[in-house]
Amino acid sequence: MIDAHRVTLSAEDDFDGWRNAARGLAEAGVSPAAIAWQVAGGATDLFAGPDSNPPPDGPSFAVPRNFVDLAKAAICHRDPERFALLYALLLKLRANRHALEDRADPLVDRVEKLAKEVRRDAHKMHAFVRFREVVDADGARFVAWFEPDNHIVRREAGFFVRRFPNMRWTIMTPELTISWDGGALTKSPGATLKDAPDGDPVEETWKTYYASIFNPARVKVKAMTKEMPKKYWKSMPETALIGDLLAGAQAREAAMIETSRAALPKATNIEAAWAALKAEAALCTRCDLYRCASQTVFGEGPPNARILFVGEQPGDHEDLAGRPFVGPAGEVFDAALEKAGIERSATYVTNAVKHFKFVLRGKRRIHQTPEASEINACRWWIEQERDLIRPPLTVALGATAARSLFGKVMAVGKNRGIPHLLCDGSEAWITVHPSYILRLPDAAARAVERDRFIDDLKRIRDRAYSMPK
Repeated sequence: MIDAHRVTLSAEDDFDGWRNAARGLAEAGVSPAAIAWQVAGGATDLFAGPDSNPPPDGPSFAVPRNFVDLAKAAICHRDPERFALLYALLLKLRANRHALEDRADPLVDRVEKLAKEVRRDAHKMHAFVRFREVVDADGARFVAWFEPDNHIVRREAGFFVRRFPNMRWTIMTPELTISWDGGALTKSPGATLKDAPDGDPVEETWKTYYASIFNPARVKVKAMTKEMPKKYWKSMPETALIGDLLAGAQAREAAMIETSRAALPKATNIEAAWAALKAEAALCTRCDLYRCASQTVFGEGPPNARILFVGEQPGDHEDLAGRPFVGPAGEVFDAALEKAGIERSATYVTNAVKHFKFVLRGKRRIHQTPEASEINACRWWIEQERDLIRPPLTVALGATAARSLFGKVMAVGKNRGIPHLLCDGSEAWITVHPSYILRLPDAAARAVERDRFIDDLKRIRDRAYSMPK
């Protein structure tokens, strides 16, 4: 049996051709199963009929703007079913204009994933194209090689025109080559890697710069290769350095730490350096919380503490006293430490945010949870405290403290009571904030949660004192 309709598009990313054909077919009531979509120059469907695009025989219809944006991205995917999927989704939208809002619909979900992969591929093209200078009859031209996963070259040409409007450049890919002469964009057939230049004198300068900014303390190999897959490395000059830079990362990290410690205010010991840091924090204006708070509430404890506790922020009592954990939550904290066999005086106690955030209700100052921007602004102080104390184990008391330590949301319930690795190689644990216990609605629930908190602290104690300082 021969399909009723065959539509041939001019290119793999021919959105305009697809849209014109799809509209006519949809208005004629043609079902998705009765259409064979193909690209000019590609394999022909042996069971398809002659090319056809029936003129509309029904009322015209409009689609939401977000569908057009979605389709323009998804049509650039390499999936051969994308044309049919988009047509099926178009028919759904004709029947129900709000069909895209149903994210549980398998068709909507699949098309959204196609578009997401295309956008990610475009992001990689923006990030990983590396131009090399060559000289032709008209002077200097900058040439790059890139291998996209999808049909995104025409889609992303405008980005490079806007970014390098006054530069003559060419981007070669296996499917298509695009060139800009400063006034017009031209397209030509695809190329191979051997057609691209090997390097230029500027690359050595770039490599020197890349090596100098490479931060071994921040590198995460799995995250790096996930974001920058090795398939792109052959066209990126700096990647030739990565192996040696990673091999020497540990030594460089140790050197960086010693250099940062030497750069602290002139001090003969850690106590003096800590005092200088506290004095600096007293003048902190990194966020707007200092405007209403009474004072900065810095951490306290011995410089050789094995456990460093991080809370959320000062409360009303702490703001007035200038010391962490001296209010009602501090009383719960102290009692739990005693039950767990931990001397508070042997620990370092601080907060993720150093100023009290509150709203006034009459004469009372009511605590407000810090925002992400306020947590991020204060992370510098936590990092300096931890760099001075160098605790084997850091404890996040509550979600705000966990976010400060890890730089992302960490659910307390999911991550509680198990060790986590911090970026400096030390260990962190997450448990509840003592104020959480105070907020529980009845005495029985508070007693259960207080016992759980004490159990967490006992495990933390045993772990911290089994680790080398």
